[in-house]
Amino acid sequence: MQENNKSHWSTPLLYALILLVGIAIGLFVKGGFSWTNISWKSQNSMEEIMQIVTSKYVDSLVNDSASIKLADYYLAQLDPHSVYIPPSDLNEVNDQLAANLTGIGIEFQQFKDSFYVTYVIPEGPAFKGGLQVGDVLWKVDDSVTLSGSKINADDVRKKVKGLAKSNLQLSIIRNGQVKKLNLIRANVPLSPIDALYMLNDTTGYIRLNKFTDRTYEAFMQSLDALLQKGMKSLVFDLRNNGGGLLSEAVAIADDLLSGNKLIVYTQGAHSPRVDYYSKREGLFEKGTLTILMNESSASASEVLAGALQDWDRATIVGTRSFGKGLVQQQFNLSNGGALRLTTAKYYSPLGRNIQRSYEKGKTAYEDDYMVRVHEDAMGKQDSNFKGEAFKTPKGKVVYGGGGIYPDKWVATPNVIWDSSFAFIGDQNYLNEFVFKFYQSHLMEMQKMKNPKEVVDAYQKESTLQSFIQFIQSRTHLKKNFSADQQRYLTQQILASLARMKWYKNGYFEVYNQLDPAFAKMIQ
Repeated sequence: MQENNKSHWSTPLLYALILLVGIAIGLFVKGGFSWTNISWKSQNSMEEIMQIVTSKYVDSLVNDSASIKLADYYLAQLDPHSVYIPPSDLNEVNDQLAANLTGIGIEFQQFKDSFYVTYVIPEGPAFKGGLQVGDVLWKVDDSVTLSGSKINADDVRKKVKGLAKSNLQLSIIRNGQVKKLNLIRANVPLSPIDALYMLNDTTGYIRLNKFTDRTYEAFMQSLDALLQKGMKSLVFDLRNNGGGLLSEAVAIADDLLSGNKLIVYTQGAHSPRVDYYSKREGLFEKGTLTILMNESSASASEVLAGALQDWDRATIVGTRSFGKGLVQQQFNLSNGGALRLTTAKYYSPLGRNIQRSYEKGKTAYEDDYMVRVHEDAMGKQDSNFKGEAFKTPKGKVVYGGGGIYPDKWVATPNVIWDSSFAFIGDQNYLNEFVFKFYQSHLMEMQKMKNPKEVVDAYQKESTLQSFIQFIQSRTHLKKNFSADQQRYLTQQILASLARMKWYKNGYFEVYNQLDPAFAKMIQ
């Protein structure tokens, strides 16, 4: 009787406990659950589960992999851009928004089993220490062999990088001879400006790769340099710019907008509305402004373009942008990692939030992007998608809810990377050919005064044929490339050659000159 009575009175409690657990799981899956909202006298169930898994699971768990997967799954239920950053990845992630990196200031490429210096940043530690393009990275501190071993590019990068003011003993091979260099690592500036030059007597061009710390300062210096050359119109290239710091985008918009105008505002359930206005007199408030965008222009790029489009200040040209209208805030965690959590949405001056829908989940969200990349490469216009309509002060219709839709739609058709063509990139053949071609034509290249001379000298069939022969010598593959593929290869070869001497500025000056889509964009 006593046992039966006990079972009788405990049954409601058991049902209540099951109901509570069910509600918790439901909230967890929907993204509305927070462990911090519940107080436990001892371990909560998730901590208990993780402890049991860690101590009892059949296989060993490396780097807290179960916790990472759990965090990734949970955050994916919230939105596609809230992420957990493990301690091992935090420095690298933070470096993406830094204005400089600590190292010696070189770029290198791996050809076969050797790592060759392909660019030396002027006035950096490597430049001052005598490192040259073409040098083979051989050893670090007389002990760690770089080339000729099974080490990969990431490992080489980690060996070369280090704390500012620390010493690096680097052995190189130059002209078959081993040389030892003593270098002192330093903070090497990384410019967010890929290119700036004059397209003609009155039109300037600036390409910005991301919004990092001090991007506004770099943009102002570039703008001033072009104005000194007589610029009246600006082509501002934000293609493939994935965003970055909101503050830098706001500062640039301020310099392009006149008067006291709303640039963007942010707001969330736990974040009160914050308005950002143009405040100061800018360097370029009245000249003609064209913004180039594509499906990889995101976040801060869209903030800037959206503000300029809403105020009828710029003409947006290209394809629909990525569609990221969420603001992330980073919270440091006790384990040395970080949580980058969406805390607000940003809205353009007209009230547009350009975030693409993620109701079908993160996988569908990412698949949608890949479909658009493919369709844009095919030259297909996604005119079927236009979100909520808004009107600018001059009556122009703009759209929200899925990226910045361009005022003038121009795709950048790409070559089809079938299996018989993709191997060129997979095997790094093009970069290897360009490197060897540059070295063998070094005297000619050194005499050239600007990137256009590269086009004049090497835009000929013999250059392309030399590359095809180089490929055939490596693969014995007889391949007839299509006209589009030949045009693309020639464009890449010449732009990469210009990069060897004039870095990114040379690359984009030549690439744009040979790009039919770019000519349509700036008409």
